[in-house]
Amino acid sequence: MAYDLSSIPLPARFRPDVAMDDDAFLAFCRANDGLRIERESSGEIVMMTPAGGRSDRRGLFLARELDYWAEEDGRGVAFGSSAGFILPDGSMLSPDAAWVCAEVWNALSPELQEKLLPFCPDFVVEVLSRTDSLREAKEKMEQWIANGAQLGWLFDPYRKTLSIYRASAPGIPEILSEPDAIEAGEPAAGFRVTLRRIWG
Repeated sequence: MAYDLSSIPLPARFRPDVAMDDDAFLAFCRANDGLRIERESSGEIVMMTPAGGRSDRRGLFLARELDYWAEEDGRGVAFGSSAGFILPDGSMLSPDAAWVCAEVWNALSPELQEKLLPFCPDFVVEVLSRTDSLREAKEKMEQWIANGAQLGWLFDPYRKTLSIYRASAPGIPEILSEPDAIEAGEPAAGFRVTLRRIWG
């Protein structure tokens, strides 16, 4: 299924004439790999411009730190912003960083590990870019929690806040103002990261 996206101003949303299954959607994403693409539970496709330099560096820093910790900790595996997760509500979202327990990852065959991942991460990290909507980012965090994430961090470098979302308290994020560092609770207890690079 091919779509000519050359004349579409971004960000943009559209609904395909024919619904894409997960494999068709993955092929669509690969054909347009210069874009950030997600799918809402309604089947609507959301296309966004690539992240700006500072935003990408913030996300990369957090994903790198999470990956280093996960390798040493051994209880799970980390992912960066290119990984796509098929959630129980049918949406496909890509966080800036994510972590999932090893049992879930290892239960997938090598073939399935190459595709969009059919589970919700246990822990997700999102970083706002200058063009992102704070309202939509908050809604996305609630969607992560509603679909099975146990913990979520939403960084807003422009307001210098970190909002912590927990499955144990849905809809009631804890908001911190420019913390120097943060340590995760369950399910990623022990992951700690200094945040100077996020606020600078």
